[in-house]
Amino acid sequence: MKIIQRSNLLKIFIYLFLIGWAIFALFPVYWMLTTSFKPKLDVFLGPKYFPWIDFKPVAEWWWKVFTVEREEVALPLMNSAIVATTSSLIATLLGTMAAYALTRFTFKLGPMGNRDILLWIVSQRMMPPIVVALAIFIMFRLANLLDTKLGMILIYTAFNLPIAVWMMRNFLSQIPPSAEEAAMVEGASRAQVFWWILIPMTLPSLAATFLLCFIFAWNEFLFALILTFDKARTVPILIASQHFQRGPQWWDISVLSTIAIAPVLVIALSLQRYFIRGLIPIGK
Repeated sequence: MKIIQRSNLLKIFIYLFLIGWAIFALFPVYWMLTTSFKPKLDVFLGPKYFPWIDFKPVAEWWWKVFTVEREEVALPLMNSAIVATTSSLIATLLGTMAAYALTRFTFKLGPMGNRDILLWIVSQRMMPPIVVALAIFIMFRLANLLDTKLGMILIYTAFNLPIAVWMMRNFLSQIPPSAEEAAMVEGASRAQVFWWILIPMTLPSLAATFLLCFIFAWNEFLFALILTFDKARTVPILIASQHFQRGPQWWDISVLSTIAIAPVLVIALSLQRYFIRGLIPIGK
């Protein structure tokens, strides 16, 4: 009886902790959303938490974004969608191919083996981006890639590739090679095994890797600030400009930030079952 009571108390404590943590994590999103509906005066008159109680909601800022500032907002959103989606797909595909090679073949580059090669790949992501920012800027200027979507796709693919290799290597290492060997015995080539057997088996892992790469590319600020000016400007730069150009326009910043997180939420909810399965080790 005491064991059951302790188990129930532990469950209650866990649920209370999780509820409290969820409130703590989601409160900034709630604050951002409510601020996007606050009149200017209520934004500066101290904390007001509840619409229709502390303040009267207005849709003025949302209306302005979708009418007066529509062209100014549409281009960065389109750029971010194209750049983040394309670079994440390429990084996930190349990362899966590299991870497959590291898990199924043995490489020897002098004293370096597979683990050393993987460590070297992942170490590229550990390096602070500001270290190479100037060199990349000069390289892009010489290659006429400044302020282009192609340039941003290339830099974000390189930026996310180490993460994709690391994640997919962990997932692929848990898949036994027996299914691949059986297919090759039947006459399938290594490429056919990869595309028609391995890829379908790793769809949850691919979804998890793609989503993580997409979030990093969608939210990236430093390279977008340095390598874009007008034509390839992305959403983080658009949001930052609401502060630098006209002072802190908290209402516009809140509207644009809400719009910016919407695609990530939609993709995360759409891929939720694959994402959760992709993060659970195979066999558990």
